[in-house]
Amino acid sequence: MVTLDEVAGLLQKPLDNESKPLERVPSNYKPLHSFALEKDRQYQQQFADIYFLRLTKIKPSVEEVARTAWDGTVIGGEKARRVERVLDVRQGELCWVAGTVYVDMPMKPNILEDVSKDRWISAPTTVDHYYSEEDGKDSIMLEDDSGRIKLVGSVLKDFFMVTGCIIAVMGTENANGEFEVLDLKFADLPPQPERWELSRGKDEDVEMTDSPASGSGSKIAIVSGLEFSGSDASYAVELNLLLEYLLGEALDPAAQKELSHISRLIIAGNSIATDTKTAAEDNKEKKTHKKYGYDSSSYNPVPSQLFDEFLSELLPSMPVTVLPGVQDPANASYPQQPIHAAMFPKSRGYTAIPGSKEPGWLDTVTNPWEGEIEGWKVLGTGGQNLDDVFKYVDSDDRLGMMEAMCRWRCCAPTAPDTLWAYPFQDDEPFVLKECPHLYFVGCQPQFGTKIIQGPDGQAVRLIAVPSFAETREIVLVDSETLEVTKVKISTGLGEV
Repeated sequence: MVTLDEVAGLLQKPLDNESKPLERVPSNYKPLHSFALEKDRQYQQQFADIYFLRLTKIKPSVEEVARTAWDGTVIGGEKARRVERVLDVRQGELCWVAGTVYVDMPMKPNILEDVSKDRWISAPTTVDHYYSEEDGKDSIMLEDDSGRIKLVGSVLKDFFMVTGCIIAVMGTENANGEFEVLDLKFADLPPQPERWELSRGKDEDVEMTDSPASGSGSKIAIVSGLEFSGSDASYAVELNLLLEYLLGEALDPAAQKELSHISRLIIAGNSIATDTKTAAEDNKEKKTHKKYGYDSSSYNPVPSQLFDEFLSELLPSMPVTVLPGVQDPANASYPQQPIHAAMFPKSRGYTAIPGSKEPGWLDTVTNPWEGEIEGWKVLGTGGQNLDDVFKYVDSDDRLGMMEAMCRWRCCAPTAPDTLWAYPFQDDEPFVLKECPHLYFVGCQPQFGTKIIQGPDGQAVRLIAVPSFAETREIVLVDSETLEVTKVKISTGLGEV
């Protein structure tokens, strides 16, 4: 007969201390509506006002930086002087001037060419890059409301140059009418608010910021490129594992306790996959199913249903912020407006009540988007702005391009030239009025992060968020230190 003592290794008495159910750390979250458009917006106006507004906003800061650096500069016995307009530049005189960069590239899409060829509605460009691999094909110009002048010089190769950024250049005009650049300045990082500054603006938030709860040590999860598909199930298992990971299912107690510190999930674009049907199949279906000018077979509801189910399972456990991307059901022009709640029949119960000033548990926001999370000023995009800048320069340094956008004080410099944008008349929302603490860009080919510093002590954490469909990776950001951790979701043994 086997006694109880002999099987003591298998049978144990209950633990004296009962385990308490885990509770997810609450999220301190305050979205801003900097990029929201009016419901009755018009599109009859011209796009030129965007450039004038951008130049008016950023030029004073650029000139202040240039004046500090170049006042009293003497080269070859000649003192550099400031000129007000581009057309005031005189041949042979050492001077400096500020203006808007325009990069002329033969491979760049041209709306005037589309109109001249009777293509009234041009499709979005699909070229990999705009720059020419042959020397001399591309040219950089500086312009303002008076005119433009071509820029030349080896100094230009040391900086990223794209259409729409505001810079100041010092040099002289040569006999060919070109401005030979000797030095170059830009506005650099704007003033940065203190942590919790937005929350301190309201009386009811003051006690929260001074309490220990403000240092809760939570984490922010950021993922992009989920690309739910109705035809491609090659990474469906990884999507299920991602859901289980965020919910803390099928993990040991220690890991569940760690994951309970994830206070919010941000989905940064491309949650829906594009249709992968061949052209022959598409043409055949159009011939057989098109009725009253509408092709009902072109719409596949399965991807949005899968995304809705994903959110509905996740939302009872944690709040979610959703940015649209280039593939998502939102307007194509920048800034993209929020995905309509009607796209989420199972999850829309978690959205905010119409007219409420408080965000819902499911917050569908614009792209770009900015807000305050755990006291930090956060700026994020779905990736179109960085992808378009990438086409201008012969480089793979996407973090460097993100840094350049911060120092240019413009998160979408190529809009509206090559990045479709709304024709603003009274304001230019892409200009950075305040420096964010965290700047992330979604749907990138690979993960990357670094911290950049400003002249007045500003510090910005840059994060290139990889596409989950391509890399199976998500990003976790510590809400106290802004340290970043990359997590790979894999079906392989020994990997998380």
